[in-house]
Amino acid sequence: MREGYEGTGPGAITPDGCAVELYSRLPVGAEPDIIAAAVPAGARVLELGSGVGRMTHALLERGFQVTAVDESAEMLERVRGARTICGPIEKLDLGETFDVVLLASFLVHAGDVEVRRGMLRACVRHLAEGGCVLIQREGEDYHTNVPRERVDPAGFTVRIVSAVPVGDGVDSVRAEYVFPDAVWTQTFRARPLTREQFEEALGEAGLRVDRYLTEDRVWVRAVPVAGG
Repeated sequence: MREGYEGTGPGAITPDGCAVELYSRLPVGAEPDIIAAAVPAGARVLELGSGVGRMTHALLERGFQVTAVDESAEMLERVRGARTICGPIEKLDLGETFDVVLLASFLVHAGDVEVRRGMLRACVRHLAEGGCVLIQREGEDYHTNVPRERVDPAGFTVRIVSAVPVGDGVDSVRAEYVFPDAVWTQTFRARPLTREQFEEALGEAGLRVDRYLTEDRVWVRAVPVAGG
């Protein structure tokens, strides 16, 4: 396990505390439609942190070509129809480029600044000329509006139980996923980023915001500073 990360519940748990069986159950939301509306049809997509392929499969159904990357082999075993690559995102160097690089799941909020920097550099390294990076960031009240819970129409409850400061601007966040037949928990470290801090982090990597794709500014289309 990565330091500060933990997961409980049935089945395999990945190094960042994610339960493979849990993520196999979670439904995909509006994200694939948000992505599809922001990029060219049939684009080649590098999906960083694909997990079990919830978005991978939805993007494949929409006609995209997807390469799915995750550090968990157990997660990637659930991916169907896409090329898969197992390894840490921040060290990825495939020697090829893609029309779209996708960094979802709030990965840009990695507690370790060097990991975040490595992830954003990996995004830029794999971006074709004229391409874009799509990033999912946390909502701006995610660490202050706690505890909170959401009952999903699919019949389970998600609770963000706490967000406790552990130093250096990082919080230890605890989440619970309650299904009728099983409960999973995940504890992970996340660094809250204001809009200004987020845009500054992009700038460090040579990226800039092209536009925010959703009203809550959770989904972002970024392009190289010199391009666009």
